[in-house]
Amino acid sequence: MQRAPFPRAFAAASFAALLCAVTPAARAAEPNVRLPAPKADLAARAGTRSVVLAGGCFWGLQGMFEHVKGVTRVVAGYAGGDAATAHYRIVSSGETGHAESVKIDYDPAVVSYGQLLQLFFSTAHDASQVGGQGPDEGSQYRSTIFVADAAERRVAAGYIAELGATALIHGPITTTLEPLRRFYPAEGSHQDYLIHHPDSPYIVTNDAPKIAALQRIYPELYRDKPVVLASD
Repeated sequence: MQRAPFPRAFAAASFAALLCAVTPAARAAEPNVRLPAPKADLAARAGTRSVVLAGGCFWGLQGMFEHVKGVTRVVAGYAGGDAATAHYRIVSSGETGHAESVKIDYDPAVVSYGQLLQLFFSTAHDASQVGGQGPDEGSQYRSTIFVADAAERRVAAGYIAELGATALIHGPITTTLEPLRRFYPAEGSHQDYLIHHPDSPYIVTNDAPKIAALQRIYPELYRDKPVVLASD
């Protein structure tokens, strides 16, 4: 059932903060170590590629990947469910099949699919956490790689197996591979949320450390000035 929308300002601050943040102290530690790159990667190809990833609240994923060299655009949104339920208040029920996700457009001549997965597992989230991510509980915060084709599935599945054979991820990897049916952009109040609310306690505790880890662990892939939707 479609629910009546909240006022934009309330959705961007109070309501969103309540649903996308629970208790920062409950957040599990992320690996934050340099992981080996995948042994296999997508074949080189001219032009822009896209990948859809889910790993907790999309504010942090969007904010971190906007600092990656070769990334040209990052959109926060929903994947895994239907168009009728691709709305924040409904997705937050955890019963839609959707996961809060980001669609990352990138230049494979600068950064590869495999390198983006490397960052996803190393600095973007904790792939060993069950039932959510950090303080956020529910299937809408699951760790998922949405694969667009057989080639992406082979690379992603192979990399999960490779990481599982190491001791670098502190526990069994819970990341799922799901077919990408469609990606739905989130409401405007959620786009570039990290950029617009840098002093939010949730951002400071849960998301800013992702960017710091990217800069520290992968300086060759880090860029100081993020690519943001506001520049579109």
